[in-house]
Amino acid sequence: MLSSAHLVPTSVQRAQSWICRSSRSFMDLKALLSSLNEFASLSFAESWDNVGLLVEPSPPHTVSTLFLTNDLTEEVMDEALEKKADFILSYHPLIFRPMKHITWETWKECLVIRALERRVAIYSPHTAYDAAPQGVNNWLAKGLGSCTTRPIRPSRAPEYPTVGAHRLDFSVNRSQDLDKVMSVLKGVGGVSITSFPARCDGEEHTRISLNCTQKTLMQVLAFLSQDRQLYQKTEILSLEKPLLLHTGMGRLCTLDESVSLAIMIERIKAHLKLSHLRLALGVGRTLESPVKVVALCAGSGGSVLQGVEADLYLTGEMSHHDVLDAASKGIHVILCEHSNTERGFLSELQEMLRVHFENKINIILSEKDRDPLHVV
Repeated sequence: MLSSAHLVPTSVQRAQSWICRSSRSFMDLKALLSSLNEFASLSFAESWDNVGLLVEPSPPHTVSTLFLTNDLTEEVMDEALEKKADFILSYHPLIFRPMKHITWETWKECLVIRALERRVAIYSPHTAYDAAPQGVNNWLAKGLGSCTTRPIRPSRAPEYPTVGAHRLDFSVNRSQDLDKVMSVLKGVGGVSITSFPARCDGEEHTRISLNCTQKTLMQVLAFLSQDRQLYQKTEILSLEKPLLLHTGMGRLCTLDESVSLAIMIERIKAHLKLSHLRLALGVGRTLESPVKVVALCAGSGGSVLQGVEADLYLTGEMSHHDVLDAASKGIHVILCEHSNTERGFLSELQEMLRVHFENKINIILSEKDRDPLHVV
C-alpha cells in the first residue's frame, strides 16, 4: 500500500500538468482549416491531387501543436506522437489513391488507424503550396540568385465566375413573352439572371443575361428553340477565370546577371544543402556555358517544364526520355531527387505559419523526415 507521502507528489504533478496544458494556446480544427485556406487556397491545387483534411478525429477537435513534415512515414508518425501533435501537416498526401479498407495490412492504413486512435488530424496542401506565391517553387527559386520570376503555368482566380462558365444573352420584345421566359428561367437551377431595358433599331425590348453552367445552358437553349418568336439577338460567351500573375505551377526565372553553369550548380547545392546532384549537360554546352533563364518545378516537374525555353531545367525527378529531349535542345537538366527540392521549404513555412497564426499554437518541424534515396 502506498503511503500519503507517495500521493502528494503525484497530486502535485497532476496539477502542474493540468496548469501546463491550460496555459497552452489552442485553435478549433475548423478555425485552423479556414486559416490555412486563407494562407494558401486549396483551389490552386491540381485537379488530380488529393489535398485538404485527409484524416479527421471525431469532433470537437482542438489543436495546440501542429507538426510539419514533407512525407508522413512510420518513423515520422512516431516522432509526431512523441511530441504530442494534434495536427500533422504533411506536404505530400498520406492518402492519394483510394483506400478500399482500413486494416493493419499496409503501412499507410496503419498510420490512418494510429492517427484516429490518438486523435491526430492529418492535412495535406501539396500542389496548392506549389502554386502559391509564397510556396515551394518560390522558395526553390531563391537559391538561384537575384532574378525575376513568373509561373510557367499560371493559376486562374477561384472565385470567378460565381455560377458557371457560360453566359447567354438574348432580347425579348413583348411583355407577355418576357413573363413566360422569366417564369421558366426561375425554375432552372444553376443560373444567375440579370435583365435590363434596352433600345435597338428604335424598338424597346428587354435584354436578359444569364450566367450558367453548361448543363443549364443546354436546358435554356432547348426551351428557347421551341418558339423562335420568344427571343432575338442571341450571344453565347464562354467565360474564363482571370489568370493570376504570381500564382501557378513551376517558375520561369530570369537572372539579373547570367552566371556559368558551374556557379549555378554550387548555388543550388548550397540552397538545398546537398553534396551531390545529377546533371545532364545540354548538347554543345559545358560547365562554363552561361545560364540566364532557369525553368524550375519542385518534385516531379517533367510535365510542367516540357517545351519551356530556358538554359536550365531544375527539378527533383524527370523521365529519362524527357531529359534526353531537353539536352538535345541544348538545355541543361539538374535533378536533385523528388523531396530534396521541397523539404527545405518547411523551415520557411514554419516561420510563415507562426506569423499567420499569431503564435496561437505550437509549430514543430520534423527531425526524422528525409528523402528515401541516398547516394552511396
